[in-house]
Amino acid sequence: QVQLVESGGGLVQAGGSLRLSCAASGSILSINAMGWYRQAPGKQRELVGVITSGGSTNYGGAVKGRFTISGDNAKNTVYLQMNSLKPEDTAVYCCVADGVRTTRQYFARSFWGQGTQVTVSS
Repeated sequence: QVQLVESGGGLVQAGGSLRLSCAASGSILSINAMGWYRQAPGKQRELVGVITSGGSTNYGGAVKGRFTISGDNAKNTVYLQMNSLKPEDTAVYCCVADGVRTTRQYFARSFWGQGTQVTVSS
């Protein structure tokens, strides 16, 4: 119905940068917000950043000041620019689209991508 495809993950050294992308496709009428969560081994899932279709943003405290989220409404795509990466940023980063209306369902709902691995070496 709705697919989220993430890209841009990889292995980088501490202090380096990566740019993640996530594109939503399918029978989409509208999306309220898109964002990124991450989960490291043995830890709880945490918010990285979210952006609404209107352009407002919110960040998790662990990444604020280092990461920047942006989006392209026309392409149903969200980006995450990650700078000054630290080993503790190592995690699987998952994209989410929230408040998604489709041609096949009455109620809006969320969809999740499969995740992309980000590994930061010290």
